[in-house]
Amino acid sequence: MASTVFERNVPDSRVVASSLEGSRLSPFWLDGLAANSFPTYSGTDVWDLAIVGGGYTGLWTALQAKDRDPTLRVIVLEAKSIGWAASGRNGGFCEATLTHGESNGLARFPEELETLDRLGMQNLDEIEAIVARLGIDCDFERVGSLAVATEEYQVGGLRDAHNGSTELFLGTDQVQAELSSPTYLAGLWSTRTTALVHPGKLAAGLAKACVEAGVDIFENSPVRHLDSELLDSPVTLSIDGGFVTADRVALATNAFPSLLKRFRLHTVPVYDYVLMTEPLSDEQLASIGWTNRQGVADTANQFHYYRLSADNRILWGGYDAVYHYGGRIRSSYEDRPETYAKIASHFFTTFPQLEGVKFSHRWAGVIDTSSRFCAFYGLARQGRVAYAAGYTGLGVAATRFAANVMLDQLYDEKSERSELRMVRELPLPFPPEPAAFAGVQATKWALDEADHNDGRRNALLRGLDAVGLGFDS
Repeated sequence: MASTVFERNVPDSRVVASSLEGSRLSPFWLDGLAANSFPTYSGTDVWDLAIVGGGYTGLWTALQAKDRDPTLRVIVLEAKSIGWAASGRNGGFCEATLTHGESNGLARFPEELETLDRLGMQNLDEIEAIVARLGIDCDFERVGSLAVATEEYQVGGLRDAHNGSTELFLGTDQVQAELSSPTYLAGLWSTRTTALVHPGKLAAGLAKACVEAGVDIFENSPVRHLDSELLDSPVTLSIDGGFVTADRVALATNAFPSLLKRFRLHTVPVYDYVLMTEPLSDEQLASIGWTNRQGVADTANQFHYYRLSADNRILWGGYDAVYHYGGRIRSSYEDRPETYAKIASHFFTTFPQLEGVKFSHRWAGVIDTSSRFCAFYGLARQGRVAYAAGYTGLGVAATRFAANVMLDQLYDEKSERSELRMVRELPLPFPPEPAAFAGVQATKWALDEADHNDGRRNALLRGLDAVGLGFDS
């Protein structure tokens, strides 16, 4: 079986160990942001719309609801602090795609892909406009994304994906001119489909905009139970400090267990690990180029994603996704030395000219993975409760689309969004344990084997493809 470039060109272990010394186990994006700046809920109040979860999905839902009807009484209930989970731990890639990429969309929604691509681009354009109009300081950069081939078999895939309009196929010399790495063989620069943001600042800015629009936000207010006993009765949310009664409820809990038990197997929590360097010096930055500042990802099944921050740090994440038995989410899982060492090694394989760079931060976050690898939506409790989840790592922009879908559904507003098959159909649930753990581990092994076998998918992956559970990037 063939080796990958990360196994053929392994940096000195001392370089890797030195780079991680002194790194802090904490999301860089949350540094300097006020935590727990909103009160804890207590009481027995009545609301028009209650939103469970204070990440991007919940905040966008609140903001869009007030934009549609400023008279609505809207409350956001967050179990910890605004943006502390996935919304403050992601890579800051704000992508137009609603389907987790072209190939995934083509495989699952071929008849709708053109519409989904158009709606996704419209959604990203609107996010850019809203950020500007509201003055949200989140380091928004519409720089596009660069997919890079690090093995010969990946070059043809990039060339075939080139659509000739908003994408530029780059040969070896051209991609090296964009970003200098000995691992690059080709690239595909999608010039308009990706923006980069500071995730923590985006969450904080959305929360501020919500408050200015009249939304009430409460932190440290975990919702323990959801109930609606009578057919036409409001929904009751039980909280440690009391309860909320609401005419409509939007669930925005991402990878955490759904308050609707029947949907708890529709996502599994997968841990993703990230490193952030100290700011690069002018000399270090010049050694790699990157003057156009695109977001970057390589194209193996187990892929890395990386980008520059506003102060020229490199965020480096991905590759080693980890699922824990039972779908458990625990803070102790965030410190995984073997994973940080592995991805740091891959960093210096990619950029050997940056030997000596230190990582200032290391952290992990949970991805709400669904079996179709993009978000799903639905209604419950006689149409009074809406939910959206399953973004599978590409939710920064898609959360706003999901917010509008949930509002369309809750208020029975027909739209192009609400009529999509993608919106109307649910993905297959994952099996219960122990089958879930065994299946995830087997799939991860098969994807690794494909990366070592020129991308060829074995019988397991082909079988998953056939039943709509396949994934290739």
